[in-house]
Amino acid sequence: MSFTGNAKIAALVLALALGFVAKAEAQGRPPLRAHTATQSQTLALVSATRSAGRAWVKITEQGTSRIIKANGVPDHKVGRFPNRGNPHRIKAQSYRFAVPLKPKPQGAEARPLKRSLFGVALNGVPFDPAAAEFWQGNPRSGWQYEALGGAVSLGLDANYGHVQPNGAYHYHGLPIGLLNRLGWSTRQPSPLVGYAADGFPIYAITAVQNGQLVEMTSSYQLKPGRRPAGGPAGEYDGTFVQDYIYVAGSGRLDACNGAVVSTPEAPQGTYAYFLTEAFPVIPRCHKGTPDLSFRKRR
Repeated sequence: MSFTGNAKIAALVLALALGFVAKAEAQGRPPLRAHTATQSQTLALVSATRSAGRAWVKITEQGTSRIIKANGVPDHKVGRFPNRGNPHRIKAQSYRFAVPLKPKPQGAEARPLKRSLFGVALNGVPFDPAAAEFWQGNPRSGWQYEALGGAVSLGLDANYGHVQPNGAYHYHGLPIGLLNRLGWSTRQPSPLVGYAADGFPIYAITAVQNGQLVEMTSSYQLKPGRRPAGGPAGEYDGTFVQDYIYVAGSGRLDACNGAVVSTPEAPQGTYAYFLTEAFPVIPRCHKGTPDLSFRKRR
């Protein structure tokens, strides 16, 4: 299959942002584990039945920036941590994120996440979709495990969240507890869920386009056939990020899981990112320039 236009951007995003990550780049991650699994599995999520503690978040406007200060403790029930797949306890953090009040796209080229968090939810919990897990423990293999693929147990709870070694809780998928608190429903446009690192708003699944309430669907699909020789065996089934390909026009969203929509915050229309039910769920690139406050800690 040939790559043209936005497909080239998507391929670059997947190759750079998700196919090559330094060993311990993100918030105190331990050395990489060597995995050999090549088939996706149904996720075994830990029931969210416990309080994580006292949540604190404050969002203000200062000059041309929106400032989000938070302790990163979720304001909804979470799973038991530590657990079998995640040995860490949730601990309060000291976050200070800044995003532009009037974000602007920076040309046609998308910016892969690399060492940046994607964004932050309104409750102060970061969105960090990529997993630092690679086939045979080798980032240079070009095969990165998809966090929601189930082949590698990450101890995710029912909010598709888990905990970094430094105690930072973060989302790898749809933040179910937060969406419930915000009153999200399939019968209405998504409420504001958070802000991306480049300042554009984040919503979930539903929106108004051209006056119609629609589901904002991903334009990524599983590649057909089997993975090439020399890499992990088996069919493209979602085990790895590289099992997916962007197919322009197959969904409503672009390569960064974004689109122009009308929202209560921007009734005249705005570019916005969407959390989706299908891959990538949380976007894997930015249209604008991510603020350095979202750079992952080593």
